[in-house]
Amino acid sequence: MRNIRFALLLSAFAQLLFAQGAPPRAANDQPYTVEYYYKVQWGHQQEFLQLFLKNHYPLLQKIVESGRMTSVKIEQPAYHTTEDGRWDYRVTIRFKNSTVATTANPDEERITKQLWPDQETFKREEQRRFAILLAHWDLPVTDITPAGAKK
Repeated sequence: MRNIRFALLLSAFAQLLFAQGAPPRAANDQPYTVEYYYKVQWGHQQEFLQLFLKNHYPLLQKIVESGRMTSVKIEQPAYHTTEDGRWDYRVTIRFKNSTVATTANPDEERITKQLWPDQETFKREEQRRFAILLAHWDLPVTDITPAGAKK
């Protein structure tokens, strides 16, 4: 009897999960947006931003030029929040489509070596950028605004 109750409870729980579901994914030929969040150790926000702009942003710009990405936007919050919800920088990237967003760029290594011929310095600075990082997460987002609605 206990197994039957457990099975019914599990079934009801699964139905709730599926009922909520994830927002619909964009079609493969549609732009795909991902927000990248960075939470930096207190007092190192400016250092992180300088390293990001020096050692990562130029790569993102080259990828936009190639057409794999359509835009890159860097933002920071105007005010601070609680520590558990805090983020210091959000980089929103709009990719050409979901396939491009979720597959490795075969040109990235070549572009990286072209942009930063001094690979030792580049790698050391990138290691520092990640050393002062407390957290980083990626959040794919889906625009579910009804067709015809004002944006």
